[in-house]
Amino acid sequence: MTLFINKTRPLLLLLLLPGLVMLSSARSHAWSSFSSQPSSSTQPSSSMQSSSHARPSRALSSPSTATVLQPAHLFDTRAVSRPAHLFDISSVPHPTDLSDTTVPRPKNLPDSALLDLTEKQTFKYFWDFAHPVSGLSRERSNVAYNYGHEVCTIGGSGFGIMAIIVGTERKWITREQAVDRLLKEINFLAKADSYHGIFPHWLNGETGKTIPFSRKDDGADLVETSYLMEGLLCARQYFNGHDGKETELRNRINWLWQEAEFNWHTRGGLDLLYWHWSPNNGWSMNFELRGWNECLITYVLAASSPRYPISPEVYHHCWAESTHFYNGKSFYGITLPLGFDYGGPLFFAHYSFLGLDPRGLKDRYADYWEQNKNHTLINREHCVRNPNHFKGYGPDCWGLTASDNYEGYNAHSPTNDLGVITPSAALSSFPYTPQYSMQALRYFYERLGDKIWGEYGFTDAFSEERNWYATEYLAIDQGPEIVMIENYRSGLLWKLFMSCPEIQTGLKKLGFTSPWIK
Repeated sequence: MTLFINKTRPLLLLLLLPGLVMLSSARSHAWSSFSSQPSSSTQPSSSMQSSSHARPSRALSSPSTATVLQPAHLFDTRAVSRPAHLFDISSVPHPTDLSDTTVPRPKNLPDSALLDLTEKQTFKYFWDFAHPVSGLSRERSNVAYNYGHEVCTIGGSGFGIMAIIVGTERKWITREQAVDRLLKEINFLAKADSYHGIFPHWLNGETGKTIPFSRKDDGADLVETSYLMEGLLCARQYFNGHDGKETELRNRINWLWQEAEFNWHTRGGLDLLYWHWSPNNGWSMNFELRGWNECLITYVLAASSPRYPISPEVYHHCWAESTHFYNGKSFYGITLPLGFDYGGPLFFAHYSFLGLDPRGLKDRYADYWEQNKNHTLINREHCVRNPNHFKGYGPDCWGLTASDNYEGYNAHSPTNDLGVITPSAALSSFPYTPQYSMQALRYFYERLGDKIWGEYGFTDAFSEERNWYATEYLAIDQGPEIVMIENYRSGLLWKLFMSCPEIQTGLKKLGFTSPWIK
């Protein structure tokens, strides 16, 4: 079995395998642990390969060095101090088990109605299932990996804020309801643990205390905080009314944004940017943010920071210098400008681009619309050609990205194909491949809906090959679905994020061109 240590959303989830406890970050670290071997083959190999146009990243680590045994109490919330005076935790309800919930599934819907239903149902994860004390987005709908419903995800909460904007725009909730919920979240965050203004990966939704993501990852998480800020800035731009609550909301968002010390993560002014810092462990995680992966948004926000910006040299000397940044090869007849061979998991094309508009976005390294579209097309084409002959794969059933699977959790891709399809991969790609994404949506809803359609939209993943169908939902997979479908339909979140004056300044500073830059 191949072990993946991946840190993209960083979901370094504990995978409890027989005889082994292993860290599996829910996204990108998995991709940093592969060897770099140039290949012109058009068939995926069993190990990740990448071109080497730059010096190797010192952040790259092998699976053997990344495997960590966890103390049994790590996610036992009884070990977390809960000061009663910080937040009111009285009468906190526990979510019900959703595995037996039957949800109506109307038939013969036209495309627009099916998109409406998919967005609205997915929205419920962030509205109905939000933590009752903090209002933040829960990590997942099921109790798993020895932690429970108190675990809130900072990055997933940023996605949830964007979902609330969509719900407001489509009038599923009132503007006042949305503002009240967002103020609840932001007031909680203002009292919660942060480190030089940067939040941890996980917070306890009742107490605001850090829940360690791993033994040494118990402090600031710059990437997860970037996803949060991406959502907060969209909210600041959307709720632009002059009444007291909306003014307060904008002011509080600006306070969190301006106090986030992005440049602290250059470790004293190096031309490098680091993912983590801990008051207990300092820089011992030692993970440099090198591309290509889901972290572009972190650099854009860091360059745009009003008070604590990074220099352009950090972007060019760290992000753009790695063994897996440039590619330029062709896979299934489709050229991939950047990244790992065959593109890696599809969330690379989603997380940074929930707010960052890739249309016409270019710099010296790539055209980012071309990058994301071609990555998506390669991912789909792999499923269509189906070299591993998995049951169910085809033109209507495609999409490989990080998600739960029948073994636990993994970062699925053409080079790490376990026969698991994740609905978020195709549905979050609507802007890039609308026709193909609609084909997948109809297959998921009409052919498999009795197995994967539920209270909060489509469950996390499935494998027809293994006759396995998830019953759970994950914030970091549900969020990109509703946001990217909305961006395809109206461009709403793109318009909001790109309208931020600081973001336009930051993009210009890094050498980007975009129709949004004035």
